[in-house]
Amino acid sequence: MKTKLLTLAAAALLAACATPTSTLQIDRTHVSENQDSRAQFLILHYTVLDFDKSMKVLTTGGKVSAHYLVQEKPSKVYQLVDENRRAWHGGVSYWGGATNLNSASIGIEIVNPGFTETPMGRVYAPYPQEQIDDVIKLVKEIVARHGIRSDRILGHNDIAPGRKQDPGPEFPWKQLADAGLIAWPDATQVQIKQAIYQVGPVPDAVWFQKRLAQVGYQTPQTGMLDTATREVISTFQMKYRPADFSGNMDAETAALLEVVTTPGGLLMKKPLPADSRPRSEY
Repeated sequence: MKTKLLTLAAAALLAACATPTSTLQIDRTHVSENQDSRAQFLILHYTVLDFDKSMKVLTTGGKVSAHYLVQEKPSKVYQLVDENRRAWHGGVSYWGGATNLNSASIGIEIVNPGFTETPMGRVYAPYPQEQIDDVIKLVKEIVARHGIRSDRILGHNDIAPGRKQDPGPEFPWKQLADAGLIAWPDATQVQIKQAIYQVGPVPDAVWFQKRLAQVGYQTPQTGMLDTATREVISTFQMKYRPADFSGNMDAETAALLEVVTTPGGLLMKKPLPADSRPRSEY
């Protein structure tokens, strides 16, 4: 009898252990107004590699990835990472006080060989227009889904100046402005400011460093035109004055920088809905 009771007790204990715990009941009837997408930034890259090598690196053990890859010819868009998951595309990065942007960004890799070193200097490869058309369509869709602000549509070089050059001076940022995705310096104001700086002194390194930091770049505040400052200036020039991205503090660059950092200096063809939302404390 004692043995039988012990057997029954053991069986009851095993049955209790095997019984699944009850599912937690969660009330989801209250939804907070104070929220937005985790994707706060959209970062554009070029791959440096051809399509086949790019796809292999971005999808296998290379420890680098992106949410999307855009083929060149024929242009085609591939999604490699779900937008709700983090891709490994930005690396060490900074913009306007935010760091490590992989956790809050969507990355688009564009198949492009980048640059070639020649006796005449570094030569960057152009982008086929059909590829750019698809990039613009993709950016529009992502921005609509996540409410990404226009000032957070950036290049890899913007968030890592000097360390990265992509998407390079051949990437047509002005076309994104014409598509209503990013703001662009008012040409009339730039012309006026440039005329002033051409006859007067160009601002010093202190002025450039403060203005570049105001744009969002991680900029040293040394008061000197050091290598790091030149790299940030060159990155700024690649976007707004790609014909010359030498990193020099010239009259046209000063004019562009002043207009970009002056209220009313940047024009949007059609303000993005996200631009009017309260700024999150990111």
